[in-house]
This record gives sequence, structure tokens and C-alpha cells, in this order.
Amino acid sequence: MSKGLILISGVNGYIAAQNAKYFLDQGYYVRGTVRKAASAQPLIDGPLKSYADSGAFTLVEVPDITVDGAFDEAVKGVTAIAHLASPVSFRFTDPDPVIHAAINGTKTILHSALKAGPQLKTVVVASSIAAIKNSNPPPYVFSEKDWNDVAEEVVKEKGKDTPGPLIYSASKTAAEKAFWEFQKEKNPPFTMTAINPVFVIGPPMVTPKTEEQVGETVYAIWTIFKGAESPPPSAALPQVVDVRDVAKLILYPIEHAEETDRERYIASSAVAHPQAYADILREAFPDAKGRIREGKPGEGYTKDYEVDERQVNRVDSSKAKKLIGEWIPLETSVVDTAKSFVGLV
Repeated sequence: MSKGLILISGVNGYIAAQNAKYFLDQGYYVRGTVRKAASAQPLIDGPLKSYADSGAFTLVEVPDITVDGAFDEAVKGVTAIAHLASPVSFRFTDPDPVIHAAINGTKTILHSALKAGPQLKTVVVASSIAAIKNSNPPPYVFSEKDWNDVAEEVVKEKGKDTPGPLIYSASKTAAEKAFWEFQKEKNPPFTMTAINPVFVIGPPMVTPKTEEQVGETVYAIWTIFKGAESPPPSAALPQVVDVRDVAKLILYPIEHAEETDRERYIASSAVAHPQAYADILREAFPDAKGRIREGKPGEGYTKDYEVDERQVNRVDSSKAKKLIGEWIPLETSVVDTAKSFVGLV
């Protein structure tokens, strides 16, 4: 017997695919939305095959998530919704379509949720640390009470000249604001929760067959693993979290709806550094030592991967940690990610 039917929007995405597998493994049925069914075929033919064959995993095509009523069919009969479909890239060049898709995709699924029926208990949205990180000067500790107060203003001022990361940040901020505005205006019968991950790493559900298929958030690990020069360390906010922890955290509000209603939760487990990646990979893959650049072992980070000399602002993820327990160790995340790259080297 299924524990319930969870709708995951954009199920072929990096985070969403891991959520689908995790929810299915926990005894739920999953209905995933995709623009085109073919985009989820690697999941159906691969890691989710047994669930697809049994009918526990099904797909619904939603060609345009911004159209009114786009999710009306998809929400029928679902007991929970995990809204994970949103444009994700740090190389955006035009903010208008990105922000439009992020805001209106959120609004359409919420309006469809109102039509889903009384069996729908909760809606969880995957937001981002990008909606939290603001212009407070260092030293500062970001928490769930913070909001990004910069990105949307920069977009208004610079338009298409806005740097890609700020376009992404503006889209996540605007989408989450729309999420909470809906909650205040409609006071829906279902609970609502936001999950705000930092930089997400960890193994992709579908192993990349080409370098072009390597995701942006794990590209630094790939770059070091293949023996290229290490990318510079992030000077902004170098925290990371494992994609499998994000899946666990997204399921928690579904199973504890009242406890988490109207709450935000930051997902962050460690401070990453390219040298830490190199040291971890060289130890875990001794046969690759000749390829992976040694750099300056042990420099730039601490052994607990929590505080380093470059960091000026910190992230408080204790609220989320209380829900799911210990985070997956950074070493495990990095090694498991690299295992998916073995065939590419």
C-alpha cells in the first residue's frame, strides 16, 4: 500500500529526480511533471524502472508551467506537492523569461492545488539560499528570517546587463515571495513550507554520458576529478549540501505538515573549498593521483569543513538539522559525486 501520492514538478531535474527516488523508496507513489515525456525516459529506463513498471511512478506532461490551469490535471488525487520546477542556471542573460517562469510557475501550481481536493495536505517549494542571502555586511549569520534585498533591484536597474547569478537569485526571491503572498491571500486548506538549500552537490540520479551533461553545481568536482586546474574558491557563500539531504528535508514537511506549516528551512551542511575537493578525491581514488592536481594539501579549509579563513558570512542551518539529524559528510558527497564521473575520464 502506498503512503500517498506526491506530485513532483520538473521531475527530470537534478534535485527533483533524487526526490522522486527517495519518496518512492519510502513507500510513496510519485507523479512527476515534465515538459516532454521523453526528457524523463532516462529515469524510466534506469533508476526508476521498477517503480515505473509497477505503476508507482507515473508522468504527466505540462508543456508550459506558466499557463493558467497548467497543473489542473496533474494535481488530481495527490496528497502532497513538491514544487521543484524552476529555471536553474548561473549563466542566464535575460532576466525577463527566467523571472516570469519562476513566479508564474509557482502561482499556477498553487492555484491548481486549490482545486486538488481535501486529500491534499501540504505544498513544499524548493526555494534557495539565493532568496535569503542579502547585503548585510560581514560578519553576519544568515538565517530563515533573512531575505535577499539586492537581486531584484539590480535586475530593475541593469536589465539584460545583470550578471547571470543575480538573475537566478532574483528569480528565486520573487518566486518565494509569490509563494508566501499566496499563503497570506488565500489561507489555503493545505500547509505550506519552503526549503532553501545552499549550493547542492552529490550524485546525479542519471549518470552523465558526456561532459556537457555534468550539472553546474557539481562541475567544480568534475573539473578537479578530470585533472583540470581547480576553479577559484567561492568568495561569496561557499556552503554546500548533499542532494540526498535536500530530498530528506523536502519529505519532512510532507510527513509533519502541521509542525512545519508556514516555515522556511535552510539546508547547509559544510563549507566547501577546491583544495578540500582535491584532497578528498586524491585519497578516495588513488589510481587517479597522477591526474588530480595536488595543489597545497590541507590549505584553505578546516578539517571539520565548517569554518575557513576566507569565509566572511555564515549560514545557520540548525533549524533544518533538528528535523533530519546529521548531514551527509562532505567526503561522502564528493566521492559519491565523482563516482558518477568515472566513465567520463
